[in-house]
Amino acid sequence: VQLVESGGGSVPPGGSLRLSCAASGYTFSSRYCWGMGWFRQAPGKEREGVASIKNDGTITYADSVKGRFTISRDNAEDTLYLQMNSLKPEDTAMYYCALGRSCWISALSPGDYNYWGQGTQVTVSS
Repeated sequence: VQLVESGGGSVPPGGSLRLSCAASGYTFSSRYCWGMGWFRQAPGKEREGVASIKNDGTITYADSVKGRFTISRDNAEDTLYLQMNSLKPEDTAMYYCALGRSCWISALSPGDYNYWGQGTQVTVSS
């Protein structure tokens, strides 16, 4: 399984970015349990869940990003997206895409995910 993120960058507060995560080497099917999520880690802080989507369509957001971030998935392209609007300096972090192969994934718990991308840096600064 390979996950490749892209779309990070540097924007001023209030700006927007769209992250992408291209997945390969895994067969996605509504018959099997899986979850994909976006996580972030700032220097000196623990990795935290941002948003996730499961095979049954369940979407979960961290309280800190509700109303600003939108997770989506292109099933035909096996690509996960994170649209980030109204960005704040506290959103600055390395953002990671992850895939979990379990029916019991806790949506925003990093330990429940099996595969990780290399990360893409998001910096929000004036």
